[in-house]
Amino acid sequence: MISFDSPRGEMENHIKEQQLDLFADCTSCHRWWSNQFRLLLSSLAYILLETIRHLALQGTELAQTYVSTLRLKLIKIGAVILRHTRRIRFLLASSCPYQKLFFQAAARLTSG
Repeated sequence: MISFDSPRGEMENHIKEQQLDLFADCTSCHRWWSNQFRLLLSSLAYILLETIRHLALQGTELAQTYVSTLRLKLIKIGAVILRHTRRIRFLLASSCPYQKLFFQAAARLTSG
């Protein structure tokens, strides 16, 4: 659970989350534009996960979790993706512990 004591502490926790969990500190290229692009991708990933957390996971057990937990439990799932003309199907393993939550979040995002 994320708990913030002050606005400054809250911002520092957000920065730490982005650096450690979304690899915002991986700026090892020799060119400035390459590093800038990596940081931009990391920032976009953080915004996407924050949006998923606030829109799709509101009222669930993962609503207040860290970004690393969201990556492990909802994004880094082995699945088969079948794309047909009218729909896309995700086939998750029957032993996936967060399968119901994954489909609930996907439904909330698509019902928009």
